[in-house]
Formats: sequence, structure tokens, C-alpha cells
Amino acid sequence: MRRQAIASVLAAMVLTTGSVEAQWLNYPTPGIPRLPNGNPDLNAPAPRTADGKPDLSGIWRTPTQKYLENLAADGVEVLMHPWAEQLYKQRLANEGRDRPSAACLPHSVTDFDAHFTPKKVLQLPGLVVMLFESYRSYRQIHTDGRPLPPEPREPSWFGYSIGKWEGDTLEVETVGVNEKTWLDDAGHPHSDALRIIERFQRPNFGRIDVQVTIEDAKAYKKPWTARFSWEFVADTELLDWVCENNRYFDIIPKAPSSAR
Repeated sequence: MRRQAIASVLAAMVLTTGSVEAQWLNYPTPGIPRLPNGNPDLNAPAPRTADGKPDLSGIWRTPTQKYLENLAADGVEVLMHPWAEQLYKQRLANEGRDRPSAACLPHSVTDFDAHFTPKKVLQLPGLVVMLFESYRSYRQIHTDGRPLPPEPREPSWFGYSIGKWEGDTLEVETVGVNEKTWLDDAGHPHSDALRIIERFQRPNFGRIDVQVTIEDAKAYKKPWTARFSWEFVADTELLDWVCENNRYFDIIPKAPSSAR
């Protein structure tokens, strides 16, 4: 499965250089439940933290790229205001020519949620950190009880995220997302009024269910919600690569022949 994921990543790259041979692509993940044959037991109970909350930590990926291509891929009703609908149709017509990632800018909250490349979640006291293989980006979700920063807020690529536990569900609220970002590669737009509500639930060891609700009264006539899942990726690590001049590069070069 990991090799299939890598193949998908490489297929999406415009150009790759260097070698992945030195990276930990086949190193057993310690401390995870396993079946008698040594494979991860994905149906085992979800682990919990010392305070009894489900532990979302691990490496995860969305098993399909359809939600990255279109966050509303499952037929979700998306009612846009005229300006947003016109912009969306324009982006569809030019096949997303101006999408941020085409200029080596990173994805944002919703499209990284939906991205098929792996992400590492680190759940710490008062903080959840997401490390994204793509673009070497990271995101912070504060769970220490702080409020959202007051307006006026300086727009941020990932906005400002705070989270709280509702039973076994981590509910995350994000505001202040830079209007240059897209909600997905199809080009669903948003305004400065965007409010994203994410709900993360880990029903077993191998799956996190993700629910993303878009609230933006300036762009959409009513809120809309997308649902998909992440799958656990075991016995491997994140690849190390960056985007430069509209090209994707593996940044671990092979040693020159004279040095071997």
C-alpha cells in the first residue's frame, strides 16, 4: 500500500531527482498492534492518551484523491453566491491553471485534509501538530483552551485553529484563512469570512473519520459538509521533498561518483 502511495506521489510530480533509498520507507512502526502474520491489526481498538482521549497520532493518508480534486465529490449540494460561482466556473474552464500549488505554494486546511500523500499527526498535551509530506508544511491545532485571536486577524495560509474534545470527537474550528487558498483543486473559492469546522473520530486503530464543514456566508448560501476517512500507514516514514520553481524535487541527492 505504501509503495502504491509513493507511486501516486511520483506520478503527480513534474520532475524528481535524487534517491529515496536512504529514507526509512520500510522500518517497522514500534508499539502498534499486529496480527499473527506481522501485519498491523487495523481493526484493533484505537489507542488512548493518559487522560483517556483517543490518540490520533500516527501517519495517515486519504486513500483516494477524489476529495482533493473536488471536496464535494460525493454529490454534496454546494450553493454559491454569483461571484463565487463565476470564479469557480472560470477555474474549471482553465483546468485550475492558477491553483496555488502550480506556483509551489502549499495547500491549506481542507485540501491537505483531503490530500492523498501521507501526513503525520502528533497529539501532545494542549496541541495537535500535523506534518505534511507534501510541501514540507505543518499545521498547529491548539487544544489548550485558548480562544481564537480577535479581529482584525492577519490572514494565514492555514488560518488559526483551536480544538476541543466532544466525547471521542476532536472538533476543530479554523478562521483567518488567506483568501489566496482554494478549498480543493477544482477551485471552490472562499472569502475572508470562511469558518471551517473539522471533526476527527478514530473508531479503530486503522481509521480516522473526517468531517469538514464549510461556513462562508459571503461565498455560499448555506454551509456544506464533506466526509471521508484517513487510513493508517504503518512501517514507513514521510518522504523528504520540496517544490522549487514549479517543480517537485526529492531533496536527498545521491553522493557524487568521486565521493563513493
